[in-house]
Amino acid sequence: MARKRRNFSAELKAQVVLDVISGKKSLAEASREYEIKDSVLARCKQEFLSNATRAFEQTQAVQEKEARIAELERMVGKLTMKVELQEKVLSLDNTRSLNDE
Repeated sequence: MARKRRNFSAELKAQVVLDVISGKKSLAEASREYEIKDSVLARCKQEFLSNATRAFEQTQAVQEKEARIAELERMVGKLTMKVELQEKVLSLDNTRSLNDE
């Protein structure tokens, strides 16, 4: 009977690799504890290290979206100020017209 292939979650892989990298456990210890082959664990470690810089990179699309959000927030602020000013002018006009009556 063929053995079923096990799938490990990204969180588990990251935790195991961090344990190995930080020195909490050796590769062999982690392999035994989590019942993961040494070769699989070594591959996970290599993949983790090769992708580590991505955690600190921002894609161009993200930067453009953040710039657009900042621009829209500025526009909302300006429009809010205009509305508040118009409301004050209208309330003054209403007060004056009531006083004129």
